[in-house]
Amino acid sequence: MNRARFGDLEVLCRTPSGPAHETPLLFIHGAYTGAWCWDEFFLNHFAEQGYAAYAVSLSGHGKSRGRVYLDTFSIADYVNDVAEVVARLPVPPVLIGHSMGGMVIQKYLEEHTAPGVVLMSSVPPQGLLGSAFGLAFAKPHLLGDLNSIMGGGQPQMDTLRDAMFYETIEPARLQRYYHLCQPESHRAIWDMSLFALPSLSRMTLPPMLVLGAEHDVLIPPDQVKMTARTYGVPAKILPGLGHGMMMESDWRIAAEPVIDWLKSQDL
Repeated sequence: MNRARFGDLEVLCRTPSGPAHETPLLFIHGAYTGAWCWDEFFLNHFAEQGYAAYAVSLSGHGKSRGRVYLDTFSIADYVNDVAEVVARLPVPPVLIGHSMGGMVIQKYLEEHTAPGVVLMSSVPPQGLLGSAFGLAFAKPHLLGDLNSIMGGGQPQMDTLRDAMFYETIEPARLQRYYHLCQPESHRAIWDMSLFALPSLSRMTLPPMLVLGAEHDVLIPPDQVKMTARTYGVPAKILPGLGHGMMMESDWRIAAEPVIDWLKSQDL
């Protein structure tokens, strides 16, 4: 793995050992995490498939700039981070975003183009409120715990497991993820809830793949299908996975449809 600095942004990179596809991939993480979540399994796997695979830690995340100013960052700031990395790559990449990262991509498309995008358990263009209401009825304790984290409280290990994973994850791995997770910008959360939702009329839509997870309690399948309907594409709901699909032991269930789609688009 190469860990690079794109200006003040942390970017993880894995490159193919043999011939590479012309179009690279840029992975964009969700809330409370960083580029590390893609490096568990995805970056190396996609490099083995011939793709130069990059993952950025957005401002205030991982080893990128602004950790002490986290709450000042908006979704627009995260969009600017993505644009900054894209400008430094040799050709425009396919953008692959998880959860909040999917919302960042949708906002990015208001002002920029991309050869293709993949939205994985993405915050829908209608925002987070629908998911929050659903969670309030289905898992009220989990919504309360997430609200406590937003208020500066320390996340509980059980909350992380229930929110992110369907599998019975081994304690040592859960503990490692727990220590890698971090707070999220309140401003960005409000942007995704109400104040900075995507405008379809401003977008130039590229080829798009929309993926969800069968057992996702944060962005459940009905929210994923709503995203897909908005953009006029089918939704693919992946069996046996939770919200953190790229970190589950069965991560290949999430990776293979992306590779198949990239090939179908000649990317």
